[in-house]
Amino acid sequence: MKLELVQLAGRDGDAAHNLQRILQTIADCQPDTDIVVFPEAYLTGFLGHDNIAQLAENLSGPNVQTICTAARECDIAVVVGLIERDGERLYNTTLFITPEGIALSYRKTHLWVGEPELVLPGDRFATVQWRGVRIGLLICYDIEFPESACALAALGAELILITDGNMQPYGHVHHTAVAARAQENQLFAAMVNRVGDGVGEVFAGGSTVVDPFGQRLFEAGAEECRHVIELDMTRIAPARSLYDYRAEKRLKLAADITEHPDGRRELLIP
Repeated sequence: MKLELVQLAGRDGDAAHNLQRILQTIADCQPDTDIVVFPEAYLTGFLGHDNIAQLAENLSGPNVQTICTAARECDIAVVVGLIERDGERLYNTTLFITPEGIALSYRKTHLWVGEPELVLPGDRFATVQWRGVRIGLLICYDIEFPESACALAALGAELILITDGNMQPYGHVHHTAVAARAQENQLFAAMVNRVGDGVGEVFAGGSTVVDPFGQRLFEAGAEECRHVIELDMTRIAPARSLYDYRAEKRLKLAADITEHPDGRRELLIP
């Protein structure tokens, strides 16, 4: 599985600018790339009380559909986030877009300081199969809760992709959390964070990839960058051969898994 991790600065509330960067990035991907990953809410940027009602976007809207077209034309999967409008409800959402369209839509389940005043939390975790690998999504603060990654592991995830908007002085928190979630679930985890200035904060960067043994394969600095990495998915089996945390844990998730005809697996939050 070949990933391109794109650590970028963005403009909050300027979807036109951010969309152009997304489209150019997709166009510049290597021909054999499987997935390109952007930071949290990158399409819209983060929105506030003064503009969220006007600038939140529907998943059927023109900007998302333009990204779907680019994914189809380049035969690539795109992981990109936005502030989503669904009727009168607003969410912090990350999409997994394949050449066939939106394969997975994940709404952030753990809302950080200030977010509950703006958006609603999601109510489920889900995974989808893409090119032989089962993939799950998390967003920023989600990664600080072990149960989030455990839920995706219970759904069969082999790779967790994390869109991030983590700011200073908290960069070290996600440096640790991503590695912990990969090791304790014996799977790959890749996180892409934003950089540059926001509204009253400086984003920390530090995008990273960790393997099923908890070994860090890559970590970015605090500037814009683009990193290509190929994951050897055969490393999952050896990581679980002597001991398998998922099979041996004594405290299990008390939730039912739903299998969908399109290959998605979902676990609703009780």
